[in-house]
Amino acid sequence: MISATLYSDPACPWAYSESPALRVLEWRYGDQLDWRLVVIGLSEDASRYAAHGYTPLRGALGQLHFRRYGMPFSPAPKERMSATARACRAVVAARLAQPGSEWRVFRAIQLANFTTPLLLDDDEQLADALRGLPGVDADAIVASLDDRAVSEAYDRDRAESRTAAGSPAELQGKTASSDGPVRFTAPSVVFEAGGSRFVAGGFQPVEAYDVLVANLDPNLHRNPVPDTPAPLLERFPDGVTTQEVAAMLADGNDAPDRERAEAALLELVAGGGFERVALGDDALWRPAGGEERTAAEYAGAGEYARSA
Repeated sequence: MISATLYSDPACPWAYSESPALRVLEWRYGDQLDWRLVVIGLSEDASRYAAHGYTPLRGALGQLHFRRYGMPFSPAPKERMSATARACRAVVAARLAQPGSEWRVFRAIQLANFTTPLLLDDDEQLADALRGLPGVDADAIVASLDDRAVSEAYDRDRAESRTAAGSPAELQGKTASSDGPVRFTAPSVVFEAGGSRFVAGGFQPVEAYDVLVANLDPNLHRNPVPDTPAPLLERFPDGVTTQEVAAMLADGNDAPDRERAEAALLELVAGGGFERVALGDDALWRPAGGEERTAAEYAGAGEYARSA
């Protein structure tokens, strides 16, 4: 068993764009990797963004740059800049209420942040973004954001993510000190097993992760690339994006073939049993027959997205 700690933040486009590589690890190694999510808490309020010249237009234009990594986007200037602390607290609150659900909450907030007008520091919008997620009580999570237990756990996450001084991530220039202590940038992954600790700081190609995992435990079982995307959609029933599927269908160090992956996905949908849910400038693909939801709701945008 290898412990894998992901340091991330739902507002970071680099972390969002790393999703295909992380799905590859999940597919290849399954529960042989014991994942833990630590939120960074990039900003407590939005004033720091204004001080550095960030604007809603600049944020939307930035999404155009990240399109090249393949995740869904809906580039449009938001109403205003927003801080990430409340969204990170929601992830922590989910973890405390039901361990394991924090991953679903994190994913929903990410998808909604980059494909809808969601403001990450608006509690009502956060609740709407989480409403409808299986096994998640959105209203209870948002109501607990300022509870002492949530605040203490969130502070522990922030403190842990700011222990990157002297690490391999710092040597690679994959850290930051925007609010004082040297912190991991999103997404950073720390792999540990048998007393060894390997750090993959910041945005990395999947090959970097794979080399570290293989060196930590060369006796792991590695799932092969499936002949069709069907097993992938069954493994991730909440839905995967086209680029995530393309990455999981790539053999070894081959580059993902997005066009081939999308064609294979369309064949699955045409054959029945699977569906395509439009999302931003792409889609989520999942087994059919689940709860009927709009694309925005499936991304975790709820009533807010429908009324925006």
